[in-house]
Amino acid sequence: MAGARAAAAASGGPSASSGNQPPQEPGLGELLEEFSRTQYRAKDCSGTGGSKVERIEKRCLELFGRDYCYSVIQNVNGDICGHYPQHIVFLEYESSEKEKDTFQSTVQVSKLQDLVNRSKTARCRGRFVCPVILFKGKHICRSATLAGWGELYGRTGYNYIFSGGADDAWADSEDITEEDCALRSSDTHLFDKVRGYDIKLLRYLSVKYICDLMVENKKVKFGMNVTSSEKVDKAQRYADFTLLSIPYPGCEFFKEYKDRDYMAEGLIFNWKQDYVDAPLSIPDFLTCSLNIDWSQYQSWDLVQQTQNYLKLLLSIINSDDDSGLLVHCISGWDRTPLFISLLRLSLWADGLIHTSLKPAEILYLTVAYDWFLFGHMLVDRLSKGEEIFFFCFNFLKHIISEEFSALKTQRRKSLPARDAGFTLEDICMLRRKDRGSTTSLGSDFSLVMESSPGAAGSFTYEAVELLPAGAQTQAAWLAALSERETRLQEVRSAFLATYSSTVGLRAAAPSPSGAIGGLLEQFVRGVGLRGTSSSTL
Repeated sequence: MAGARAAAAASGGPSASSGNQPPQEPGLGELLEEFSRTQYRAKDCSGTGGSKVERIEKRCLELFGRDYCYSVIQNVNGDICGHYPQHIVFLEYESSEKEKDTFQSTVQVSKLQDLVNRSKTARCRGRFVCPVILFKGKHICRSATLAGWGELYGRTGYNYIFSGGADDAWADSEDITEEDCALRSSDTHLFDKVRGYDIKLLRYLSVKYICDLMVENKKVKFGMNVTSSEKVDKAQRYADFTLLSIPYPGCEFFKEYKDRDYMAEGLIFNWKQDYVDAPLSIPDFLTCSLNIDWSQYQSWDLVQQTQNYLKLLLSIINSDDDSGLLVHCISGWDRTPLFISLLRLSLWADGLIHTSLKPAEILYLTVAYDWFLFGHMLVDRLSKGEEIFFFCFNFLKHIISEEFSALKTQRRKSLPARDAGFTLEDICMLRRKDRGSTTSLGSDFSLVMESSPGAAGSFTYEAVELLPAGAQTQAAWLAALSERETRLQEVRSAFLATYSSTVGLRAAAPSPSGAIGGLLEQFVRGVGLRGTSSSTL
């Protein structure tokens, strides 16, 4: 790994055409095409497919470089991790154009490189703790869960077991190194060594909070514990960290989401299954300000659960604490990118990170970097109907309100006492009721059209009617809320439009209701992106 000067701002693409067509990020279609055809592996970046991946990675570096100075963890050919980007971005600080020309690294690059190399064996599939978002000087990181004995004693055999006997895509990229063999020569201290390095990396990144999304304490396959987690480390090595167990359904559950015509409301996970043994556990000091009854988490549907977990994560990173956050599930390539992507988009919509990026650009960045280049197996998930990737971006409609804004604390502190009347929360609730159902793609389509995405900073007629006379502060709240809503709706619209022309309209066996193909086609035609006579792909 070597320090790298932040890339210069990428040249802007052509302006959007007239009409309702949202601006499209050059290459987004190519990205989704590539993503839906093959699973990313760092060592395969050669030939025709490799040139596409190189363009994708280069574009990500350009987009990061718009707002940040960064160093790069070099992972050429997957030498560190076979399913992490070849160029792993380590964001150091927000930058101006002048600072980009005089960038000086604030970290000891060689020390970070050493910690990464030594700690990679501590976690499942070598997916070490990796910083991906910088907010208020804090690193928001991702990883897999802790590796168990099965993996530490041979990842090739582990991958065979973990994948149910199939030739796992990562097996050949997880060759055993001399360092691995040296570690195994001293069984008694094996976990102390590898987890010790993992803890050193966490501390170097100033991470204090670890959010574990697993619904089990340890992953069990064929009666063998193949992975572990910080919350059940017998030696209590992670006792100095604040551990949160926030169980969230795995990718298999999203087959039910697809089978219900992509309706997440009313879809509740079955918590009584035998393998589910990780209870929700959150320190009280992190929940007291959220006004959420966490004891009811098993009764929440997929919308409520995702919303409440996102509120929790936003609350942690928006606190006065200077500590960073780690989010992980088992392998770190399904549930983990879901919440990392939602965090990135939510903070961006508030104007707090990636401040120069347009909706189409932040969409490209999060799809490419958070999902594709970190190894999400979209090809496999699509074949099984486990559409967690689609859920992530379709879910943006559920986090447009002010209650998900990281700015709300500052706003409330600065606002004077208001006249008696509707609060912003009241207005949001009434607006939701007036709009009707938001559970299906069909109603989502009407929601997009109704919210007038072209009018940034505006608010709707019904909201104006609800404002008490002279409530300028509430009008300012609504303007900020509407801007957040507009930005997220533009991201979602751009995703649906591109998804429909690449992945969505190619379903080999659409559901009887034509859920994704028909409604996405309806959406695309409705916003003027395709004529009604166009043939489907």
